[in-house]
Amino acid sequence: MRLSSRLSLTQQNALLLVVFFVVFEALVAAAITYFLMLPMARRSAADLAGLMTLSAQTWSELPPVTRPAFEYELARSHALALRAEPPRDPAPPSWREPYLRFLVASLNARTGGPVATSREEIRGEEWFWASLPAGDGRLSVGFPHERIGPRPIHALLASLAASVVMTLLAAWWLARRALRPLERLQQAVTSLGQGQTPERLPETGPREIAILSRRFNEMAKQVEDLLAARTVLLAGVSHDLRTPLARLRLAVEMLVKKPGAELAAQVEGDIEAMDRLIADVLTLARGFGHEPARHVALPELLAELVAATPGARERVRIETADLAFDAPAGALRRILGNLLENALRYGDGQPVTVHAEASANGIRIGILDRGPGIPAAEREAVFRPFYRLEGSRSASTGGSGLGLAIVRQLAAAQGWEVGLEARPGGGLAAWLRIPLRPAGAP
Repeated sequence: MRLSSRLSLTQQNALLLVVFFVVFEALVAAAITYFLMLPMARRSAADLAGLMTLSAQTWSELPPVTRPAFEYELARSHALALRAEPPRDPAPPSWREPYLRFLVASLNARTGGPVATSREEIRGEEWFWASLPAGDGRLSVGFPHERIGPRPIHALLASLAASVVMTLLAAWWLARRALRPLERLQQAVTSLGQGQTPERLPETGPREIAILSRRFNEMAKQVEDLLAARTVLLAGVSHDLRTPLARLRLAVEMLVKKPGAELAAQVEGDIEAMDRLIADVLTLARGFGHEPARHVALPELLAELVAATPGARERVRIETADLAFDAPAGALRRILGNLLENALRYGDGQPVTVHAEASANGIRIGILDRGPGIPAAEREAVFRPFYRLEGSRSASTGGSGLGLAIVRQLAAAQGWEVGLEARPGGGLAAWLRIPLRPAGAP
């Protein structure tokens, strides 16, 4: 089914509300008619039938001299007319109101037989006549159609029409009120899909709309960060590959003219450096967000990590209690390995301490060195890809500038936190905070 052929939200709301109100109005009208209007109509018809029969009998018993006055008072007070002669141009009654049926039934019950009824046009007004017994003869008793008064069918139709109009107006207003933020969201999504940076949506209005706007703003921020990180990665890779490629080009030219083991070793070293850079970039782009968690014994993992890190056996001291928890072991090992390598590389040859402890919120694992440290103003900047510090932490001492960026991304993917602090007594403390999850939580 094509989107263009579907009903809009305004049309759907209008249709549903119209159907609902029409059904509701019909049920209310049926209940009022059955329990209120019909009993009242029967009672009113019975009272009018009694007045008509009583008027006919009273008129027949009055002296002829007083009958005109009685007819006048009857017409003035009760809108009833009496006459001895039948209607001039009688016609069968048009039973447009149930009230007349109730009236005829009451007249038949009071007179003990069927009553002849007719209608007549008098000066443009319709009259209803009934031939009733009066003494030894019969008397025509009538009243104009306007005497009936209430029009229940007309009232029902007018109520239905008003309900439909009000429903359409309410549906249009509600749909416009609901569609306004959705239209802004549609425009923002279209802009985001075209690679543009959309404006942030106002997080106001109904709770569902506010939550949806907040989620979109968060997603737009993530997309912007992703695009910015991709740009930085591409720029950094292209920049960092130029130096080894230039050396390789020069080494190849020299190898052609004068081969040597030293040049071959240089070429191999440049290739390894480029391979490490590409591997780091792929790790940063891929992450470990989908690695399943398994049971980790922290003392064993730290001991294996120290044993597998070159130069760590002599300089690293482990301080940890017997801690065990469920976590993605690969991501944890990669994070701690990067932090440990940084501490060993930039620790000025001083001992490095790996300290782990349990806290009220989870587990803290710290890699503590005695190097020159990092200025407070740059402790967040070093987590950006290809960001390098001057001095002992410059590119000349090794590293691609991606180690801490990989650490931050892997930690964020697992819901962990990584932060850098100044170590008391000098040096740097890199802390990994792992919140403990309830048993059975994913």
